[in-house]
Amino acid sequence: MQLHQLKPIHKNRKSKRVGRGGKRGTYSSRGMKGQKSRAGRKFQPIVRELIKRYPKLRGYRFKPQEGKFAIVNTADLEKKFQTGEKVSPKTLLEKGLIEKFKNKMPAIKILGKGGITKALSIQDCVLSQGAKTIIEKAGGRIK
Repeated sequence: MQLHQLKPIHKNRKSKRVGRGGKRGTYSSRGMKGQKSRAGRKFQPIVRELIKRYPKLRGYRFKPQEGKFAIVNTADLEKKFQTGEKVSPKTLLEKGLIEKFKNKMPAIKILGKGGITKALSIQDCVLSQGAKTIIEKAGGRIK
């Protein structure tokens, strides 16, 4: 016996055709009237449903960037700067301690994390109270 000589021992069963009336019933398991029973039924896209659930926010949505600072610690100044050097946004950018935000120079805040022993002169930077005392103790100047 070879593969081409094999035959099934049962008859082929036809697949059930749904939605065509006849012995399957006039409604063909779709129920009575309504959108779900019609041919070519169309539902709202799911994306639209999600969009409609979002709250309608009013007013101007863009927050100003003024309150955000680029933060630099006194320990970073100790590592990168020499005694008597000037600390300004420009020098901090050159040393790689800060980066420009949307091609603009950010406002800088110096925090007092870590100690400092070098006398530095600081310009155009906002200082925390702790950083101010640490820099003044080391003999630094603040403009």
